[in-house]
Amino acid sequence: QVLLVESGGGLVQAGGSLRLSCAVSGLTASTYVVAWFRQAPGKEREFAAAIFGTTYYANSGKGRFTVSLDNARNTVYLQMDSLRPDDTGVYYCAVDLARGLPKRTPVGYNYWGQGTQVTVSS
Repeated sequence: QVLLVESGGGLVQAGGSLRLSCAVSGLTASTYVVAWFRQAPGKEREFAAAIFGTTYYANSGKGRFTVSLDNARNTVYLQMDSLRPDDTGVYYCAVDLARGLPKRTPVGYNYWGQGTQVTVSS
């Protein structure tokens, strides 16, 4: 079975940092698109970042977010720096079995983690 488990969320002050982890089992993360999405209260789930050979970022996180892959641990990370209150939301990792450029909408991703809450206070 494929299982994605996010961790690393929490409460931070504006300007702080968090590193989220997506531990992948059941498939090799490096061979598929692994993406991060986030969902703020009352808003739709939106693309944040992805990795598949190279990295991809939404404009909202560009310059502040870094996605990386640890092949030995089969884990994808999302390093978030200079956090702002509007970064608050539930962060999910997802895998797309259809190899190619990462999809920037949630539709089509085959596997999802349970999500981890990120709260940025002002």
